[in-house]
Amino acid sequence: MTPTALAVEHKVEYKKDNSSNPSLRDVPESRSVLAQISVASERPASFTLANGLQVVVIPDHRTPVVTQMIWYKVGSADETPGKSGLAHFLEHLMFEGTANHPAGAFSQTLLRVGGDENAFTSTDYTSYFQRVPREQLCKIMEFEADRMTGLVLQDENVLSERDVVLEEFNMRVANNPDARLTEQMMAALYLNHPYGRPIIGWRQELEKLDREDALAFYKRFYAPNNAILIIAGDVDPNEIRPMVEKNFGDIPAQPSIPAKRLRPQEPTAAAPRTVTLSDPRVEQPTLHRYYLVPSASTAAAGKSPALDVLAQLMGGGANSYLYRSLAIDKQLAISTGASYQGTSLDSSQFMIWATPKPGVEFSQLEDAIGKVIADLAQNPARAEDLERVKTQLIARAIYSQDNQVMLAVRYGGALTTGLSIDDVRSWPDRIRAVTAEQVRGAAQKWLDKKRSVTGYLIKDVAPKSEEKRS
Repeated sequence: MTPTALAVEHKVEYKKDNSSNPSLRDVPESRSVLAQISVASERPASFTLANGLQVVVIPDHRTPVVTQMIWYKVGSADETPGKSGLAHFLEHLMFEGTANHPAGAFSQTLLRVGGDENAFTSTDYTSYFQRVPREQLCKIMEFEADRMTGLVLQDENVLSERDVVLEEFNMRVANNPDARLTEQMMAALYLNHPYGRPIIGWRQELEKLDREDALAFYKRFYAPNNAILIIAGDVDPNEIRPMVEKNFGDIPAQPSIPAKRLRPQEPTAAAPRTVTLSDPRVEQPTLHRYYLVPSASTAAAGKSPALDVLAQLMGGGANSYLYRSLAIDKQLAISTGASYQGTSLDSSQFMIWATPKPGVEFSQLEDAIGKVIADLAQNPARAEDLERVKTQLIARAIYSQDNQVMLAVRYGGALTTGLSIDDVRSWPDRIRAVTAEQVRGAAQKWLDKKRSVTGYLIKDVAPKSEEKRS
């Protein structure tokens, strides 16, 4: 698994196999959602129903297709301690049916009209989406509104789906050394914040989740005043509001849902941490480092775009500073990279990784990475490099307009983590405004090793007799 895929693994667990659907396979990416947001010429329309449901309509008239996404502002970080994996477990159970529509009816309807569907869970949100011909929107909206409050769960279905989630845990984590390292690194990075819990959950807690746990979580968080409905595609915003009112307008708000999510925050970083994971299945050792940094929602003005630019300078391709230094100049690494996970309700991660060449020690990689960081922290980036990476980021934002699903994903990810439509649309302008001094300041302040966890993935070469004793 590549480091980028590794980052996705600890941020999202998918319900379904997306391997045959390129538009879904990339939802969502490990980079900041804002880093690739569409700069659509037409501002999305937005309105809020009396029950608190926020609605965003993104017109895209190039094809007669519509994407509907419902985003609930609840993720793994909102789970009750001791119930890890519950948000993702409920995501699976949301396909079990309602009193009005038995299990499978929604999916069968989508198949008949040539549509598709999926769902995903992250630390801060859970999302369900469908893509259909535009004339089918009203029907699928009725289905989605029905399961906001009408979910019916039977013990036998819940237990069988729990087995599915446990098998997913085995496949994604237990049998994946990269994912196991990520799990351990996140737990070490977040000493107090619930981001340290894996989205898919800890196995011993997953095994105990039951119908009562799922229903209590559902009734607590699934309500119109805790949701955002996004409609992207060949639609007229003026025609959408009556449709939304008809389907969602009578659903009552949940008054116990607080206006703002408050979670335990991290203490001041005092010391760097390290995690070493050895596994006999590892064929290529890798080094990862995560720094605790502000997200786009928690950073002061200008700080988050500077981190976006810093990540691109350090790890964005063959011209990046890490690749030039470690792979080309010093011949220490096969590959390197860096990324910034800016879309997060609370403090997030800046990630660096490197794969050593045979015979190269981790200490050599760390020394070389440290020199790249020190240079960036002491000296402003070269003007031509700064302009190149800003152009790359902005161009990516423009190219992303080709994917209707990703339009909805990027707005949904931003809005559920404390940002606004205007924050999304103005992101390219904020990238253009980033200065070399701001990048230098970001490297100096946030890439402090005391704020980090360094992970080493190595091959376990213990003798078989020793393995049996353990």
